[in-house]
Amino acid sequence: MTDNIEKITSQMRKWILEYVILMIINSEEVYSSDILNILKKNKLIVVEWTLYPLLSRLKNDSLIAYYWVESKSGPPRKYLKLTKQWKETLKTMGGVWNELMSAVNNISSEK
Repeated sequence: MTDNIEKITSQMRKWILEYVILMIINSEEVYSSDILNILKKNKLIVVEWTLYPLLSRLKNDSLIAYYWVESKSGPPRKYLKLTKQWKETLKTMGGVWNELMSAVNNISSEK
């Protein structure tokens, strides 16, 4: 039973994490450490190594792209942005998320 709960929890966190990362990237020009700080601040991620494979997968799936910006105080920085094709999809995902949360809250309050 514990294995099932861990698997379900892992799957839920994975989707939510991807959705939140896409929201963060869509809202502003971000560097990967910015994303990491936001996720840590909101207790969605605790270890850094979890973020980078996720970002690689999102890039490989053409959800995000990156570009380099020269830094005045060190090496160039890689900034992330949402691809054009996914900006509209993210809005749809937001609607689905809101519907799901509403349904879960309604069912939860009925019990």
